[in-house]
Amino acid sequence: MKKYTMFFLTFFMLLSLAPLNSKAEPTAILKEKTKKVESEEAKVLLARLDAIKALDKSDMTRDQKKELRKEVRTIKSNLADLGSGVYLSAGGIIIILLILILLL
Repeated sequence: MKKYTMFFLTFFMLLSLAPLNSKAEPTAILKEKTKKVESEEAKVLLARLDAIKALDKSDMTRDQKKELRKEVRTIKSNLADLGSGVYLSAGGIIIILLILILLL
């Protein structure tokens, strides 16, 4: 009987400590990454992305929309290539710290 009580007590404590709203806003992350890019080529690419977002796509044909999607993908990949630096996730940082602790 005592085993089950401890199990349920531990279970409910862990559930109460779990974060309920752990969603990050993707637009905020994208804005932070785009602010860090300062080259002229990147500014031109960002201006083109803004122009594509502002377009009225209701009058376009299916093929035109497909071409725009391809263009947006290439622009985003070019921006990713222009950005310098290494981005680590929280899980990656934790794993690196655990390896360092185990080695030292």
